[in-house]
Amino acid sequence: MGADQHFDFLGHAASALDWWADAGVDMLVDDAPRDWLAPPEPAAVPAAGGHTPPRADASAIATGALPDTVPATLPDTLEAFAAWRSSADAPESAWRGPFLGPTGPADAAIMIVVDCPDPDDAHGGHLLSGSVGKLFDRMLAAIGLARDAVYLVPVCAKRPIAGRMPREVEARLGDIARHHVRLATPKRVLCLGNAASRAITGTEMPASRGLLHGFNHRGGNIGVVASFHPRLLLEKPALKAEAWKDLQLLMGNLT
Repeated sequence: MGADQHFDFLGHAASALDWWADAGVDMLVDDAPRDWLAPPEPAAVPAAGGHTPPRADASAIATGALPDTVPATLPDTLEAFAAWRSSADAPESAWRGPFLGPTGPADAAIMIVVDCPDPDDAHGGHLLSGSVGKLFDRMLAAIGLARDAVYLVPVCAKRPIAGRMPREVEARLGDIARHHVRLATPKRVLCLGNAASRAITGTEMPASRGLLHGFNHRGGNIGVVASFHPRLLLEKPALKAEAWKDLQLLMGNLT
C-alpha cells in the first residue's frame, strides 16, 4: 500500500548500467581484493595438432567471460568471416541470447560500429531497435542516409549478461572488429559509444571525439569518427548538439 506497484526495478537497473557503460564506467568490481596494476596472465597456447580449446564452464558463462576460441588467423574474406562470426566457434557462442550480426550492405561507404545489442534488439531481430533505433534513424536522416545505405556491425554479437562487454576480453573482440573493418574496406567508420571507440581507435570516446582518426586497411587509409551512442543521447539530450558535430565530421569531404 502507498508504493508504486508497477515500478520496473530490473528495467531501471538495466538503464542505469547502460548509462554508466556509455559514460565509460564499465568495469566490474567484486568483493575479493584485486591488483589492478598487475600484468595480464599470458594467453594459453593451443596444443599442436589443431586441438580446439575447451568450451567455457558454467562459471565462465555466468560471469560473461569469453572462451578462448579466437583463432590465430582470422578468415581473410568477408564471406568466410561472416560465417565464422555467427558459428559455434565465435567468441560469444556460449552466451545466452541470439546472435545479432551486421545489417546493411557490406560494401557501404559508411560502416557504423556499436558495442553490443540492446535489450530491445532481441525482440526486434536487429541492432538498434526500439526508441534507440528511432533516434539512430533520425541521426542518419540528418546526414542524408538511411539504414539500407550503411553497414551496421556490433563489436560483440550477443548481449553480455551484465549489459556491457567485460573489459578483460575487449582486446580480443577489438581485434576481431578491426579485422572486420579491414575486410569491409569502407570509406569512413563511425564508432557509437565508448566501447566501440576503444575497439576501433584504442582510445576512450570522450578523448577521441572531434578528431578524424586514421585507419589503414587494404583499401588504403580511412577516417574514423567516435561519437555518443544513441542510448546515451536519450538519457542526456543536451549532448545531441555535440553528436551533430561528429556527424558533420563523419561526412565532411567524403567522396
